[in-house]
Amino acid sequence: MVQLSGTYNNGSITLDEPININKAVKVLVTFMDIDDNVKEKRLTLNDFSFAKSRELLKDVKGNLSDAVIEERRSYL
Repeated sequence: MVQLSGTYNNGSITLDEPININKAVKVLVTFMDIDDNVKEKRLTLNDFSFAKSRELLKDVKGNLSDAVIEERRSYL
């Protein structure tokens, strides 16, 4: 596997360094910067509310770790 960097602009990708590959290869493209038109969800302190967590866990008997392990075992 080879990792390259480059720039995407108006439907074209320009690589920072040339590469010599003489056959078709599959690629994976990851966009590092978020487009200004896409609204990024940001976490706030309210997303980590202790009261909200207690409400979500009110039906859990025992501790959270055991509940998570049991839930994951049910998927196997």
